[in-house]
Formats: sequence, C-alpha cells, structure tokens
Amino acid sequence: MAEKTKLVDIRSLSLDQLKEKLTEMGEQAFRAKQIYEWIWQKSATDFDQMSNLSKSLREKLKAGFTINFVAVKASQISADRTIKSSFSLYDGNIIEGVLIPTPERMTACVSSQVGCSLTCKFCATGYMDRKRNLNADEIYDQVVLISKQAEEKYGLPLTNIVYMGMGEPLLNYSNMMKSVERITAEDGLNMAAKRITVSTAGIAKMIKKLGDDEVRFNLALSLHAANDEKRNEIMPINEQNTLQSLAEALKYYYAKTKNPVTFEYIVFHNFNDELQDAKELARFCRHVPCKVNIIEYNPIALADFINAEADKIEQFATYLRSQGIITNVRRSRGKDIDAACGQLAIKEKLS
Repeated sequence: MAEKTKLVDIRSLSLDQLKEKLTEMGEQAFRAKQIYEWIWQKSATDFDQMSNLSKSLREKLKAGFTINFVAVKASQISADRTIKSSFSLYDGNIIEGVLIPTPERMTACVSSQVGCSLTCKFCATGYMDRKRNLNADEIYDQVVLISKQAEEKYGLPLTNIVYMGMGEPLLNYSNMMKSVERITAEDGLNMAAKRITVSTAGIAKMIKKLGDDEVRFNLALSLHAANDEKRNEIMPINEQNTLQSLAEALKYYYAKTKNPVTFEYIVFHNFNDELQDAKELARFCRHVPCKVNIIEYNPIALADFINAEADKIEQFATYLRSQGIITNVRRSRGKDIDAACGQLAIKEKLS
C-alpha cells in the first residue's frame, strides 16, 4: 500500500502534462490522446483495459501511475425508484450520490466534498466534519457510476447532473470546475453544460467568481429563509454572507452570464412557512431573473425540523405565483431509504 501512494494519479494530469510525461518515458506524445480517451471518454479504471496500447506501455503506466477510481459500496432502491449509493474512495473515505428518476429526466446528484465544513442545522452532512475536497475525477466517477445505474436499472440515459450532494461545491471551486469541464468536454462525457446545476449555500465572493468565469451551467442557491435572522439560525454561513451581499453577488453573476438563478426553499413547520416569509422571499426574488423550487424536507434523526403542512406549502407557492414568480414544488424522493443528504454516508461510517 505504501508503494501505491508514490504513484501519480494519471487523471490529475492535463493532456499537455501527460504528453510531457510520456516523452520523458521515451514514448510518443500522441499516445497521450489515446490514454486521455480511455480515462475520460471510456472511463477506464485499469490500464489493462487500454487495448490499443502496447503491453510494454501499459506496464510502464502501471509502474508510474494509478487510476484512483471510485467504487459503489452499497445501494438502496426506493419504492419511487430513487437509488441512493455510498461510494468508497481510494483512501477509504465514504461519500454518496443519488439517481433521481422522474418521468421527464434521469438526474444524478453528486457530492463535492467528504463531509462539509458548513453546519446547516437541517442537513445530515452538516453534522459531519469536512475531511477533504474531492478531486475532479472523483466527482466525474460519481456521474459515470450513477449513469451506469440509470442504464442498467431503467434503460435510460442520464439527462441531468446536480451538485447537491455532500459538501459545498464553491468551497472546492477548482476541482468542481475541472469536473464540469471533463463532464462537458467532447473528449470527456460530452454532456451539455445547461444540464448541470451547481447548488451553493451562498458564498458571495465565489458566486462573483462564477460570473467572472462566465460559466454556462446553472446556479442554484439554497436560501430557505429570506431574512438574515432566520437564515443565521439555520445556516451559520449567512453570518459572513448576508442576504444583501448574496443579492449583490447574484446581480453581478447575472450581468456576466445572463443565466437565471434557482432559489431552493425548504418550508419548515412553524419556522419559515408563514405568508410573511413568502413575502420576504418574493422581495428577494426581485434582485435577479429566477425561479423558486420549494423542496419537501426529508427529516433526519439529528435535527428537529419537520415539513410544513401541505396546505401551508400550497398557500406559500400560490402567493409566489401570484407575484409572477415561477414556482415548482419538488416532492421528497426516497423517503423509505436514507436519501437525505449525508444520511447513508453517516450510517456507513458508523457501521
């Protein structure tokens, strides 16, 4: 095992860096493109799968490099066809991802960190320590594995990807961006950027950076309260990233990208489910072109939050629509399995 740690993760190299390494090994540079196709297009996890390379080159690759691939550890399938998986990483850490099938789409929900440093009070991952950021290839692997589940279980291709699993994607910015690049690249998985949504708890300066980078994927902000006092209570990140600073960042982002924003809002019973809360949210929505996804809460044992009553949620949505705001109510998926973010990984950790 000690020897393996000295090997270079081949997927951490750019195409140019790989060409350079091959040249140093006395190999022809064009082989780099072939290897790149194997690792990013064909998702190879073993050098012996690279059948158009000579055996001697494959042996050289094995001697100097490794492919730190992600593997499915356990899966649970819900009655509504949602599949929740825990994944093991090369260093023994556990993360999780979800396949969410609906009549219109097959969505992969992927993690960006092992654990999370944000302590959102309603989220299972918020009760875990952040161990480390995921590498770009570890995010990419989740998409490949969940895509395989969609094909094998339901005979349908993956249509969408959401970065809404464990961790805060904008606190793992470079790896998140590189993973999107590999997922959307022609010599990668070749998925359209518009089918990818990155969800953030709200890091104002990084939202501005998304604008500077003129990203083509979608941005979702987990809002859950549109006044600072309530948001501070459930999302401590708001203390350094107030609603005003987020509004300014979102305006900047929209000016640079012209991408509308999605606001995610869980309506909690007796916390943020009154008409006054809906009015505050409607006011916040005026800052940028947007839509609101009202999300049904999947309760966790570690927190006391429960869903608002169905009629309260309906009244909330009706008010927003009356203000001209596109509003969708997203029903909770996988209620009969550990589908809330972080639940399965915590269970795997404790078992």
